[in-house]
Amino acid sequence: MTQGSTYPEPLGREQGRLDTGVPHIARVYDYWLGGKDNYAVDREVAERIIATGNPVTQNARANRGFLGRAVRHLTAEAGLRQFLDLGTGLPSADNTHEVAQRIAPETRIVYTDNDPIVLVHARALLTGSPLGSTTYIHADVRDIDLILERARETLDFDRPVGVIMAGLLHCIPDEDDPAGIVAKVLADVPSGSHLAISQPAADINANGMARAASVMDQLMPVKITYRTREQVARFFEGTELLEPGLVPAPLWRPDPDADTTPRSVWAGVGRKA
Repeated sequence: MTQGSTYPEPLGREQGRLDTGVPHIARVYDYWLGGKDNYAVDREVAERIIATGNPVTQNARANRGFLGRAVRHLTAEAGLRQFLDLGTGLPSADNTHEVAQRIAPETRIVYTDNDPIVLVHARALLTGSPLGSTTYIHADVRDIDLILERARETLDFDRPVGVIMAGLLHCIPDEDDPAGIVAKVLADVPSGSHLAISQPAADINANGMARAASVMDQLMPVKITYRTREQVARFFEGTELLEPGLVPAPLWRPDPDADTTPRSVWAGVGRKA
């Protein structure tokens, strides 16, 4: 697959058309990060959650910071040259391909998401190094078998892959078996592959997160599930967690002089033996 390829038609289950009257978590998150690719209904949800006193803006930034550090480590230190970024969300600063290709221009990346507006902005995700490759697949992560099949057109599954699930799994309720989705991906990628996960925490600032969850349940069409450290740790079964383990996102290999205030996001990277 060449640089800048995309699949404009939804893969797997019906994704629906862009509905600016229904909030979507990717656009709410975009608002918290200071983006402009959101609508009034997304901003209303975002502000209602901010009004609960939960520092969601700082949580979102902590999540984004972890993504950049994890990709940087996996490219520069672990030597990975291909990534599968599941549930990428709207393009922002330091997307996976930008971080990775800054270090190794030949790196290949496959992005996926199910929000129609992310598809609209996919070209921004597909502008990378001419030596590498970036591909966007419009699909729901619950159709993981179809995603993996299509991803093989860009990625070599005989070589280690960096699997990114940053701020994704809380959008998958337990009844849709998020652990099974993670296990399927890990079963398909070879030894030496790495799994990076960040997940909003139920047990850091528990009262504030509970208030935010209550608002989410009232206003969002998709169930949002915050999880404890123990629950998030189960997603890493079959991998060996890299130091410092599963920690609040700002504490995962922070940059010098970075703000390491613990935020309500668990984050970790595991290596498949």
